[in-house]
Amino acid sequence: MATTETEHRQGAVLRAAVVPPLLRRGDRVALVATARKVTPEETAPAVALLRQWGLEVEEPEGLYAECNQYAGDDSHRAALLQRALDDEGVRAVLCCRGGYGTVRIVDRIDFAQLSKHPKWIVGYSDVTVLHSHVHRHCNMATLHATMPLNIPADATARRYDATESLREALFEGRADIVMQRHALNRTGTGEGELVGGNLSILYSLCGSASDIVTDGKILFIEDLDEYLYHIDRMMQNLKRTGKLSRLSGLVVGALSDMHDNAVPYGKTAEEIVREAVEEYDYPVAFGAPCGHIGTKNKALMLGGRYHLTANETGATLSLMNLNNDQQ
Repeated sequence: MATTETEHRQGAVLRAAVVPPLLRRGDRVALVATARKVTPEETAPAVALLRQWGLEVEEPEGLYAECNQYAGDDSHRAALLQRALDDEGVRAVLCCRGGYGTVRIVDRIDFAQLSKHPKWIVGYSDVTVLHSHVHRHCNMATLHATMPLNIPADATARRYDATESLREALFEGRADIVMQRHALNRTGTGEGELVGGNLSILYSLCGSASDIVTDGKILFIEDLDEYLYHIDRMMQNLKRTGKLSRLSGLVVGALSDMHDNAVPYGKTAEEIVREAVEEYDYPVAFGAPCGHIGTKNKALMLGGRYHLTANETGATLSLMNLNNDQQ
């Protein structure tokens, strides 16, 4: 079969993504802060929970550094992330929080050792920068999931959707999503690798070395604290850059705390998204319990191959067989 221009352009991204080995009790994981600063008090519940799961938790020296709003200057944050990626004994890298700042360091990172020794990168929001960059350049699955900052103080005594979903993804390779009925859903089925993350971050990465390829894939988006016309601007950008036309499906997570102007925009965020993809025929599912929704934020395996079904009663996003002989 002749190789198409699109296949040439996508290169390694066409190959099924490598899935890092699942975790086992006794494995070592590292906390990093690639964006906003964080305190030991804020990460303490996560450290306790991870240890309860039987993991050895590394809080590297300098993790709690401060440089204005950042967890240390760019060089410092990049060095801590590089160290965690290069350490073969670290089986997962958990980003403590989002905010802003990961894009400032991603081009300083050498991902060669990560490609040789795959490990999980975990986080969401601003961590979408790492998800997108790693998926494109390392062709490796990552976890869009809750972060240490979001883990509540009683997490060791109580099971929350977000923390239990993270545990199931890391230890069992389970990351399925069930969505309730939504009036804006478009029915149908689709199959493909899952890509995406925070809509604002995806928009900011367009045209860069961290830009995602969406052809034949299921796109997931979520966002927080945006004006409605900003949502439209970003969706129009994705549409004009060809990221919406050849999807296998679209999954929309939480679009939380949206804002409007004195003169109303006239549509909800969900309606804006649906309008942007109206001319296409792939399934669209709204209401995925993923994103900026606190303890309800369930894990997704970006780079994992999923089957999406949307119908009158709701939608399901089911992770298919993992592509890794080590599982």
